[in-house]
Amino acid sequence: MDKFRIQGGACLNGTVRISGAKNAALPLLAATILASSPITLSNVPDLKDVSTLIKVLESLGITVQRDKTSGSVHVDASTLNSRFAPYELVKTMRASILVLGPLLARYGEATVSLPGGCAIGSRPVEQHLKALEAMGAEIRVENGYVHAKVDGRLKGTRLSFDMVTVGGTENVLMAATLAEGTTILDNCAREPEVTDLANLLVKMGAKIEGIDSDQLTIHGVDSLSGVDYSVVADRIETGSYLAAAAMTGGCVRTTHTDPRLLEAVLRKFEEMGATITSGTDWIELDMRGKRPKAVSFRTLPHPAFPTDMQAQIMTVNTIADGTGTITETIFENRYMHVPELSRMGAKIQVDGHTAIVTGVETLQAAPVMATDLRASMSLVLAALTAQGETILDRIYHIDRGYEHVEEKLRGLGAVIERVK
Repeated sequence: MDKFRIQGGACLNGTVRISGAKNAALPLLAATILASSPITLSNVPDLKDVSTLIKVLESLGITVQRDKTSGSVHVDASTLNSRFAPYELVKTMRASILVLGPLLARYGEATVSLPGGCAIGSRPVEQHLKALEAMGAEIRVENGYVHAKVDGRLKGTRLSFDMVTVGGTENVLMAATLAEGTTILDNCAREPEVTDLANLLVKMGAKIEGIDSDQLTIHGVDSLSGVDYSVVADRIETGSYLAAAAMTGGCVRTTHTDPRLLEAVLRKFEEMGATITSGTDWIELDMRGKRPKAVSFRTLPHPAFPTDMQAQIMTVNTIADGTGTITETIFENRYMHVPELSRMGAKIQVDGHTAIVTGVETLQAAPVMATDLRASMSLVLAALTAQGETILDRIYHIDRGYEHVEEKLRGLGAVIERVK
């Protein structure tokens, strides 16, 4: 099993190109099922989760041609010959459930395994299933599989999600594009990745109102066409590399990104004492060698502070001046990185959903283990400043969400290598 060997003490400086967003690429790939002609997606990141969803599409008989060098994926769903997504593929990634809505909308039936993924807390699919049932689908959950079918087309309806759900919003949005009549969805997720999906669907011929708001109105159409489309920049990767600059006192410019995607995070970096400058497609953080100031925040759905940046900013707090209070409201089990950071000398007290972090002058290298995707990046950040050599195990987690992470970090001056 691969590990990272990281020598702490380097000050990160330079420019790093941001990849397409994993959390956008996955629903975009699922949306290709809806198209009556081929779709070409560009700026698709080379990640394990992307490869998994492509395998799910291929298991359905869909023809997929991928060029990892250019980041393009060409998908022709006209060859689809199965409506069954097996456990062997779906178990590794929760986003696989996103094929359910498109399959049901276009082909009237689907059998999809209940999904797996990071163990960061409960992310039930009940919201997806209740909405599809409200649109006329018959759904049974048996032996770990969702069996869904509809007589004819799904029917437009009005419904409100019981909780803000990114995956639920995406699944039902896709299903509604080919439904008969109008669907109005209330309490929708507003994440940029949801907006990216909606923009793709509109380009394919869908009729959607209220994009980028918490109410989406979808007027069903008879068919959707293939298009060329570029995946939006990864805001979490962007924030993670900016956090690396804040952590090490350096200056990092992220390119091929969008500052509008993470305004809440950029405000926290400024509170830390960092100088933030930006343009249309770049963001630079300059710490000017200073120790960051501790910040407090609460994770909430977009446009508030994202849960996917909680672990990284907590890690910056571990070496910051002062004490910061963090409240995690999205996932109930997203502090699994805390024991590992504590092994490196961090002072963190956890009480339920709240973590109080008191900064220390320096962290100490130690063998640590990644527990989920974002936690893995937080441990990389900690190792960059720790005294000595850190061995980070179970880095397959980071490979799910960060494209060529060690190469990008080395380009900024980090001393990091992948070892067996």
